[in-house]
Amino acid sequence: MRMKVLMKKKVFKITLILVLCGVGAFWLISAFKSDSTPVLENQVVTVQRGDLAIDITASGNLALSVTEDLAFEMAGTVEEILVEEGESVKEGQVLAKLDTSEWDTELTNLERDELQAEINLKNAERALEQAEEGTSTAITGDITARTTTTDPDQIRIYELQVKLAEGRLEDAQKALQEAQDASPEITAPFDGFITAVNVSGGDEVKKGTVGVTIADPSKFEADILVSEMDIPKVKLGGDAGVEVDAMEGLSLPAKVTHISPTATIQSGVVNYKVKVEVQPLETVVQGQQQAGQQATQQTPQGQEGQQRRTSATIPQNFQLRQGLTVTVSIIVQEKNDVLLVPNGAIITQGRQSHVQVMSPDGTIEERTITTGISNWQYTEITDGLSEGEKVIVPQATTSTSTTQQGPPGGMFIPGMGR
Repeated sequence: MRMKVLMKKKVFKITLILVLCGVGAFWLISAFKSDSTPVLENQVVTVQRGDLAIDITASGNLALSVTEDLAFEMAGTVEEILVEEGESVKEGQVLAKLDTSEWDTELTNLERDELQAEINLKNAERALEQAEEGTSTAITGDITARTTTTDPDQIRIYELQVKLAEGRLEDAQKALQEAQDASPEITAPFDGFITAVNVSGGDEVKKGTVGVTIADPSKFEADILVSEMDIPKVKLGGDAGVEVDAMEGLSLPAKVTHISPTATIQSGVVNYKVKVEVQPLETVVQGQQQAGQQATQQTPQGQEGQQRRTSATIPQNFQLRQGLTVTVSIIVQEKNDVLLVPNGAIITQGRQSHVQVMSPDGTIEERTITTGISNWQYTEITDGLSEGEKVIVPQATTSTSTTQQGPPGGMFIPGMGR
């Protein structure tokens, strides 16, 4: 009996020890979790001025925007092709030429046609002049006979013959002038490179046959699709930016040059094709150099974001190529030098907007504000705040509080990257 009592006491003690260990482990785990939970804190942001833009973004591919088919101005036999596909050429350079022997013969025949038309006109004018004077001259052998006529029908015939002769002379002169102006050679209208050669030496060609195609390697464009909801905001001549995926940080200024009047419908989705023309790469390099010089003259505070957007280094061997993937951002609304705050700082209740303003002594005041345009990250403040004031941006989970200095880095500035 005593043995059973001792056994029960021992089991009780073991059970008690296990329970106490479990409770201790629970408290240790709870304490560890409590210490590892991030503290919810607010971010303090300084209200500053900057440029704000609302844009429509879509992807596309670069294409050569200036290409020209160069055709022969006359029919003939191709004597020589002086270029190959892919070759760079200069303005005025001869690219192809025809055998001129046929052209010389044609010029001679046209000159004779002009002379004969001029003779015919002189004879018709003389006949009309004599008819109007009431006499006409007929020569038979060695005898010259003059007759008198006042027949109005005959005079009318002479008048029509004069008009007919005048028209034929004009046609002959025009044909001769066109032949003289036409060239047996195809020359480059601008500096560029040859994208296609369509004929070979010895080929017989007609007038208007395309011999070669030339393109300007410095001018590119890109097509994108814009939704039916956004297309009313896009305007011809509007500013845009083109970011080249192959060159991170490089943004090329561009202009909207065409908006398709017809829709492109795919799987029930309505879009419209929009074309933008890109400024040459050399222009961007010059603009970046000027922007860098201006940045060095300004104070470091507030310029870090702009310097990052203009500091993309373009390798010497880098050049734009047809087919490169690009991201096009069309500016639909833009304001410069306006007060900006992050969207997260604004509290909207009904039709009123508020922000929490932190005073220098650390107290927080809720203030009503008036807003302007906004993009995905920042909002323009038109009334209620002053530059330099600090506002609270509630944060979901942060471990430290930071203060943002300088203009927002996510703003888009034409001619710069995002």
